[in-house]
Amino acid sequence: MSQTIHRGIKTLIDEANASIETLSAADAIKAAQSGDVVIVDIRDPRELERDGRVPGSFSCTRGMLEFWIDPESPYAKPVFQQDKKFIFYCAGGLRSALAAKTAQDMGLKPVAHIAGGYAAWRDAGGPTEKWESKKPKR
Repeated sequence: MSQTIHRGIKTLIDEANASIETLSAADAIKAAQSGDVVIVDIRDPRELERDGRVPGSFSCTRGMLEFWIDPESPYAKPVFQQDKKFIFYCAGGLRSALAAKTAQDMGLKPVAHIAGGYAAWRDAGGPTEKWESKKPKR
């Protein structure tokens, strides 16, 4: 028996974008210069190693997001307990829309995401840096 998906990824992304703030890359670059924001990179470590990252961004893979945001979770990260604005990004702006919506639904606020993700940030002249994995080299 095949599965019937009633709310596909396009619908989920459209719903997320309708309820969260979306920043242009230029606006995100400007916002990142403020001490009042946390830039959250939700990409996989392989993407970080391959493409680099926004300097000073906090790396939180999409799979750990809910666990790291919830202060009652044994995996909670103090960064998410700060009274700051959280700006999420991924490679192209789709996963970050879902992440920002999830964070907002959990009660984290204010949140936003970067339209076009890391690619838009880089193409708009935003600073980038090489990312070094913390895992030991073999």
